[in-house]
Amino acid sequence: MSRRGPQRHIVVRRADRPGDLGWVVMAHGEIYDQQFGWNTDFEVLVAKIVADYGTKHDPATEAAWIAEVDGERAGCVFLVAGDQPGVAKLRILLVTPAARGLGLGARLVEECLAFAREAGYRQVTLWTNDVLVSARKIYEHFGFTLTDQAPHHSFGHDLVGQNWSLDLQDDPAGEPR
Repeated sequence: MSRRGPQRHIVVRRADRPGDLGWVVMAHGEIYDQQFGWNTDFEVLVAKIVADYGTKHDPATEAAWIAEVDGERAGCVFLVAGDQPGVAKLRILLVTPAARGLGLGARLVEECLAFAREAGYRQVTLWTNDVLVSARKIYEHFGFTLTDQAPHHSFGHDLVGQNWSLDLQDDPAGEPR
């Protein structure tokens, strides 16, 4: 997917077609291996998140989206219920390397946050790692703040895990910051 040339046809839609959930797992496994050398432990984590969503999600409070560029899957994000009432979790945001720079990450997060507001959540949290700089920039753009971080060894590497949160009541219009 070249960024040059004619206007790209971009669609953000619900992840409700056959192959969507499998693509999410495969894309995460392949891309994180290629970019960061992460092992299959990461793919297993993503598979568990996707399987839990696929088997247990409540459509009124949880959703997943796929971004397509010119009819091909190019990104995803999930919103699932958190451990506390009124708190949702943004999970497994991904934009393929070929589709980066088209604004897909921001569009996916925007869709996710709009749904969270409509579903009545008061807060959205997420967990990420400090090496995922581009994703962090998107989260900061929407007003997420870092709440804590800690080193851990996962996916075959020493990493720094980070927890971020966004209070939806502080910005009811949903405007990026």
